[in-house]
Amino acid sequence: MRETLVTDIRKSSFHDGPGVRTVVFFKGCPLRCTWCHNPECLSFEKEIMKYPEKCIGCGKCADGCYLGARVECGKNMTADEIFAEIISDKEYFGRNGGVTFTGGEPLAHSEMLGRLLDKCRENRINCAVETSLFIWNEEILKKCDLVMADLKIWDSALHEKYTGVPNEIIKENFVKLNTLGIPIIARTPIIPEIEQGTDKISDFLKGLKNVISYELLPYHPLGKAKYDALGKDFTEFSVPSKELMKGLSEKYAYVQGKT
Repeated sequence: MRETLVTDIRKSSFHDGPGVRTVVFFKGCPLRCTWCHNPECLSFEKEIMKYPEKCIGCGKCADGCYLGARVECGKNMTADEIFAEIISDKEYFGRNGGVTFTGGEPLAHSEMLGRLLDKCRENRINCAVETSLFIWNEEILKKCDLVMADLKIWDSALHEKYTGVPNEIIKENFVKLNTLGIPIIARTPIIPEIEQGTDKISDFLKGLKNVISYELLPYHPLGKAKYDALGKDFTEFSVPSKELMKGLSEKYAYVQGKT
């Protein structure tokens, strides 16, 4: 059976969709967001994360480091292996919880994602996907109970500067997704140094009836240690103040039917 790379399967999450959720992190993303806090999920290849401060010089790296000084990032897993992790948590999901597929970009793993969605639906497990919407796959998206998608910057040239790709296709895919009748939670990570156009983003999203809420998420630099461990350059932005986030949320963020 074919496999795909997974960086992590996180249990009992309360931050990746409603209720208690098991979160599957696929490895590989077509975007290169400058502020990404999951750099280990960007490459489609296995990587090594190195933490020299944990090394005792035992010389047994090839056997696997039990102290965590050398961590292999990315594990090949089959659909059955991934689903076994999900189904083991079903009793904890309750009425609102379920599984969230994220990454990286889960829609870049469409064959595996499709199999997992089918297995979850057969077992009545609520399925959410976190996506950049840079990749479109209607067949896959129709199997989801909830889609959480980012619209990071309104201006396409600026979007390309900071993410590596323009955003016209992302806006088009938001419109197409709106026609499928699936609830959408839209998000914008707030980076104080960037003119993101949250006013235009909010107006655009309010015109899409299936966007049930628009969330503004504060940037944080918590991924720095992982960039260092991967030997990748880290670009640090300012952490938005609580006052800034409160003002932006009051002005732009909304739940459908409320402003």
